Amino acid sequence: MESSAISVAVGASAAKRGGYVGAFYGSTVGKKVVMAVTGVILVLFVIGHMIGNLQIYLGAESLNHYAELLRELGHGGLIWVVRGGLLAAVVLHIWSATALTLGSWAARPIGYRRRQQWQESTYASRTMRWGGPILFLFIVYHLLHLTTGTVHGDFVVGDVYHNVIAGFSIWWVSAIYIVAQFALGLHLYHGVWSMLQTLGLSHASYNRLRMGFAIFVTFIVVAGNISIPLAVLTGAVS
Repeated sequence: MESSAISVAVGASAAKRGGYVGAFYGSTVGKKVVMAVTGVILVLFVIGHMIGNLQIYLGAESLNHYAELLRELGHGGLIWVVRGGLLAAVVLHIWSATALTLGSWAARPIGYRRRQQWQESTYASRTMRWGGPILFLFIVYHLLHLTTGTVHGDFVVGDVYHNVIAGFSIWWVSAIYIVAQFALGLHLYHGVWSMLQTLGLSHASYNRLRMGFAIFVTFIVVAGNISIPLAVLTGAVS
């Protein structure tokens, strides 16, 4: 009897906690917090990914060794754990963004919504809703191009340096990457700004700090990423 009572109590407690989690995520604040937390994860990944890719300037041996190290971490299992975590972050981020957008549209009349959108938002914030899908399509292309080699004309398994040089030597491929980085920049700028606001830096006195940090992160990431296809096209890296 005592064991049954404990089991019932534990089950009730778990259900109660699940109810709290569901209620929290069901709220606007909850969705914004989820977007902010997943945003932090994705921003950190983007920065780390860029730093790793910049090793192309150190030569083929350095970049290929870095790629091999990533593949072999945790006997090859850790990379899949990281990929799974990133996928979960992306799904939650997109899901929360979509739910917040639909909720905002439903709560306001069309005329008011359009007028307020242009009066109270920046260009970067207005591009978030179409920038997200563009970035998602780019990520799919990027994975097929430089991870699996499915859409790469001269892909060599394990030779990341060669794959990057061969891929970016085609001007229109480099153009796709460069345009995507500008879309990433707009998304990143507003995302970092909003993320810091949601996480507590929402006072007017922090506005300059938030803006400066968002601009700094965006510039570093976009400039670093764009430099690679440009270096290949100009022959600075070959």
